[in-house]
Amino acid sequence: MEDFNPQFKRLGEILIHQGKVSEKQLNSALEEQKSSKSKLGEILINNGFLTEDELIGIYSLQLGYPQIKEEELFQADQAVVKLIPEDFARQTMVLALRKTNRSIIVAMEDPEDLAGIDALKRLTGLTPDVHVTGTSALKRAMDEIYARIKQSGEVEEVIEGITVISGDEDNWEEVDLSPDKVSAEDAPIVRLVNMILQEAISERATDIHIEPQKSKVVVRIRIDGVLQVIMTPPNSSLSGLVTRIKILSRLNIAERRLPQDGRFTIKATNHEIDVRVSILPTVFGEKIVLRLLDKTGFDFTLSTLGFDEDMYAVFRRVIKQPYGMIVVSGPTGSGKSTSLYASLKDIKNVGSNIITVEDPVEYQLDGISQVQVHEGIGLTFGTSLRSILRQDPDILLIGEIRDEETADISVKFSLTGHLVFSTVHANDAASTITRLLDIGVKPFLVGSCLNLVMAQRLVRRICPHCKEDYVPDAESLKRIGLDPARLDGGKLWRGKGCNKCRQTGYHGRTGIFEIILMTRTIRGLVFDNENEDAIRQRALEEGMVSLRESGLRKVILGKTTVAEVTRSTVEEF
Repeated sequence: MEDFNPQFKRLGEILIHQGKVSEKQLNSALEEQKSSKSKLGEILINNGFLTEDELIGIYSLQLGYPQIKEEELFQADQAVVKLIPEDFARQTMVLALRKTNRSIIVAMEDPEDLAGIDALKRLTGLTPDVHVTGTSALKRAMDEIYARIKQSGEVEEVIEGITVISGDEDNWEEVDLSPDKVSAEDAPIVRLVNMILQEAISERATDIHIEPQKSKVVVRIRIDGVLQVIMTPPNSSLSGLVTRIKILSRLNIAERRLPQDGRFTIKATNHEIDVRVSILPTVFGEKIVLRLLDKTGFDFTLSTLGFDEDMYAVFRRVIKQPYGMIVVSGPTGSGKSTSLYASLKDIKNVGSNIITVEDPVEYQLDGISQVQVHEGIGLTFGTSLRSILRQDPDILLIGEIRDEETADISVKFSLTGHLVFSTVHANDAASTITRLLDIGVKPFLVGSCLNLVMAQRLVRRICPHCKEDYVPDAESLKRIGLDPARLDGGKLWRGKGCNKCRQTGYHGRTGIFEIILMTRTIRGLVFDNENEDAIRQRALEEGMVSLRESGLRKVILGKTTVAEVTRSTVEEF
């Protein structure tokens, strides 16, 4: 029997010999090729007869070039990748991986592109050692690696000639980040801090983490609730970064052993951003966390927060009551303040005096008097609230109930004809009620004053630019408690990852909610000092939608993913 040598065979023959496609599938693709003029491999992949990896394996056999896997592309040496300009690499579809003294190892989509290989040889002065890979894998690797090169190039340029800033620089309270305001004479470390802030603002980040490690500094920003690395400057930059941020925040630059907290304000184009600074000593140096609060442009409304129609109707009806208390709970960064601001925006009118007491004031709202707590001078929640009582308020927002004093004043306000909004840190709606009891409010007062309790979380939205449907496996549906019968056509949605979403598959966030309406029976349980399990069970019997169920509704509608709901909510037993 004659040996089968793939290097002397046509693509279709190899595919059939390897058992990758049937003759019927091949003939169908060849017929389609006559009219479309597309490559045979592309047609087979588009029709689902073949995967890109399988096609590359066949090309490798036919052409005699070694195949390279996608994960190996991402391990390319950046110094070697930089030898090929990005424009040329994308035009020729080639990515440099490694090099020796005489050769350069490259991955190509079409290893028989002789003109491209010849140009590559002239460009680098090295002999190309060609490996074959898939188009989409090559594009993904190029997107990530060339983006990293640009980023590290900017950092290297900024770090060059770095010096530690001394303490004699003016203590600025405001920083102007407009590009035309940053002169070439500015210290490199100043430009590095400005670049980090600019990147965070442009990416809609809420937090910046500057973390010292053994051999480098890692800079991460929190986008849509998840941290992502944006740069890794060298360890030599840490002291300068810490000093610069301490100067901006009016902190003690000589104190490196104790935690410090400060703040400053950024003025950027069409932005005024309040930056809260926290510095914490670690074994490798001081870690910095900056929280960014964009004080301009609160454009949320109740209808855009993510309420389901039934929840929206209940919540909006309750916030229009003349007195009582509405409490929203959840961890830091779960959107509690945003929900309360949207509520005030919905109910404010010229006939009501609305006052807020906050730490910090996150958004500035027209027509509302907002008080910023300043504990350093004795302006606490308690002292502010006692003074506000003489300001003839109708509606009051208390940023957070932290202690018995604040809770006591809040309850008394709500029981004397005022509508009070506030937040507490609790896991769900039922535990919010017991949290108020733990703080020290009497059960009969909690039962009397509360109108509604709401727990909430934020989940990331699927990126609309790379959204795709898929058929989930039964095991993942069972784990999250989702009945396959609820799915439209048995499909769910996810994001593939693209340049618009930094390859995450997500862009933006929406809320999921759990609401307990204080009915007579729920109030009775509170009066009797029942535990949170009894309260939760009764609320579920009365139609409460849990956080997990609220998330599943959004999964079914294609707004978020199973992974996001699993990350944000606990399993229900």
